[in-house]
Amino acid sequence: QLTPSSFLRIGQLSNVDLNEDVRELETELPRQHPNEIPHNEKLLSLKYESLDYDNSENQLFLEEERRINHAAFRTVEIKRWVICAMIGILTGLVACFIDIVVENLAGLKYRVVKGNIDKFTEKGGLSFSLLLWATLNASVVMVGSVIVAFIEPVAAGSGIPQIKCYLNGVKIPHVVRLKTLVIKVCGVILSVVGGLAVGKEGPMIHSGAVIAAGISQGRSTSLKRDFKIFEYFRRDTEKRDFVSAGAAAGVSAAFGAPVGGVLFSLEEGASFWNQFLTWRIFFASMISTFTLNSVLSVYHGNAWDLSSPGLINFGRFDNEKMGYTIQEIPIFIFMGVVGGILGALFNALNYWLTMFRIRYIHRPCLQVVEAMLVAAVTATVAFVMIYCSRDCQPIQGSSVAYPLQLFCADGEYNSMATAFFNTPEKSVVNLFHDPPGSYNPMTLGMFTLMYFFLACWTYGLTVSAGVFIPSLLIGAAWGRLFGISLSYLTKGSIWADPGKYALMGAAAQLGGIVRMTLSLTVIMMEATGNVTYGFPIMLVLMTAKIVGDYFVEGLYDMHIQLQSVPFLHWEAPVTSHSLTASDTSSNHNGFPVVESNPDATQVGWVLLARGCSWGLDTQGLAAAWGPHPVPQPFPALSHADAYPRFPPIQSIHVSQDERECMIDLSEFMNPSPYTVPQVTARDPCAPQRLGGHAWGCTLSLSRQVVGMVTRKDLARYRLGKEGLEELSLAQT
Repeated sequence: QLTPSSFLRIGQLSNVDLNEDVRELETELPRQHPNEIPHNEKLLSLKYESLDYDNSENQLFLEEERRINHAAFRTVEIKRWVICAMIGILTGLVACFIDIVVENLAGLKYRVVKGNIDKFTEKGGLSFSLLLWATLNASVVMVGSVIVAFIEPVAAGSGIPQIKCYLNGVKIPHVVRLKTLVIKVCGVILSVVGGLAVGKEGPMIHSGAVIAAGISQGRSTSLKRDFKIFEYFRRDTEKRDFVSAGAAAGVSAAFGAPVGGVLFSLEEGASFWNQFLTWRIFFASMISTFTLNSVLSVYHGNAWDLSSPGLINFGRFDNEKMGYTIQEIPIFIFMGVVGGILGALFNALNYWLTMFRIRYIHRPCLQVVEAMLVAAVTATVAFVMIYCSRDCQPIQGSSVAYPLQLFCADGEYNSMATAFFNTPEKSVVNLFHDPPGSYNPMTLGMFTLMYFFLACWTYGLTVSAGVFIPSLLIGAAWGRLFGISLSYLTKGSIWADPGKYALMGAAAQLGGIVRMTLSLTVIMMEATGNVTYGFPIMLVLMTAKIVGDYFVEGLYDMHIQLQSVPFLHWEAPVTSHSLTASDTSSNHNGFPVVESNPDATQVGWVLLARGCSWGLDTQGLAAAWGPHPVPQPFPALSHADAYPRFPPIQSIHVSQDERECMIDLSEFMNPSPYTVPQVTARDPCAPQRLGGHAWGCTLSLSRQVVGMVTRKDLARYRLGKEGLEELSLAQT
């Protein structure tokens, strides 16, 4: 029971200067774009705040919970299943839309370019064909880059690092907005059609997460429409669980791997998990892949076949022809080593390229120009490689979608064009299943080299694109080359099948870049429809991760670090046990509520955004302020109506006289915050051990509040090459 003196003295807060914030808000100047932005990898941004992944059991929350009886709770549980079903259906439909549009637009582009190349091969003047190809690519990519750079920059890339941060508890602005979804879908279509070394599978994870966040809230802030449904789920905890389901549904739609989607959400996404969540996420994943399968089967004219479980289907691998023997195990491990080394090289090159982009290519117009340049260079490299290749294969019996004859004899096609003159997904399948002898070793070697650097240059552009398929394509190319070499060394042994080693190379390369193990093993098994390769794929991925981690971090973790996000891993650095909770110095947006008596102990906790600003805005200053504040009744769902955009504290005018008054925050206050003694080591302060929170109060031996432990206090220490490093805090 709180006494009337349990108020927060706003005027004495050292972390917030209301007048200064208001002045800054009123005199904010247009954003300037300097030629160079000083940036380094040892910064931690203060602009990111934490989501509240724990229910604040204040009076408002408890009163709302008491009004819900047993029947209402059952209704809430049914609504959770309904939302998961809707997430699966809509994610599958979005994936269908992307696949159908890409297939038609890319097919149109390749037919136009192929007709032009065939015409000028006979007449001469192939430079016009090169110009046409490069112009088409650059024009399409320009549109895709413009909508990302100028409308919604958070839609750039695959979106997986941003979703990882969101599920970790970091508030990333606009990451789950409807506008972001629209730009993401349009952007990834234009990126793939524009011929960039990208895939459409990775962005499906982000798309599924946005769909989940929107449906679960029952409204759209972008459309300014509130449908007044699912209001119970308008809190960070519930929204997080549905976003986890959306990410899993995205993986399921991309690869036709519902189990892999659940494991991806568990391994790479969610930092918080519970047993009941597993079954709902699996349900959403199954609905997603079934929806995609049904619609695409009808679209392809096989309504009852259900032969398209995902955006990419690796095809069936014959167990009899492509089994493996015990003596191949060391070979698979060696391929994992190669994949780990190449993945580390890819990440290291992309790291320095991203640093250069952050410092110098930060203006939207420059970002668009760079994307157009990469598109034109990609088309030029592909054309030159095809032009210079003399690897001709018989066209009879081949499954090439757009065969280019060029200088080959009649009835033959250019083998290099099979890899370059196609969408990356189809190129991967061709490398897996084309019969032995379909590719010259020189063709595969040159393709691997050029595509490796093109994919590395492309990832990080201001376009919506994924790295899954380019990684698989690079690995499949050098894996098939490895298989051809083995077949040559073993005098054509039946076990040295190039397609099998293309699969292992693809797994090794992708594992070496993104460092996924459990989920990627299951995804590859489900995408190939073959459990036989489960053990070798697991060996390859584990080896690639161990070798790659020795050199650099995974690609997603690296980009999170480059964006200076206070991301919290499962465990604190192994050498951080000497640091205690008293070593805290960062600003915070939540405050302890204590008795006016200086000798009294802490009695609660209130968040600045949800308590002060929302409380003042709801109650009104006239009733809330004064020596004896008058409590005001609150509507039951007023918190849900305001969530997640509470009024900013800067929007409230506070006079100098009012700064000496008090406000009753008892209804907003959490009376049972997480507290730790100030001598506690930082490792037990990890949010997984504090119930998911990224903050807590530090108490002295006399139980008085002496400090705060926030997300940034924990994230600013990490293990570097020279031991424990402390990151600098910056307003970046």
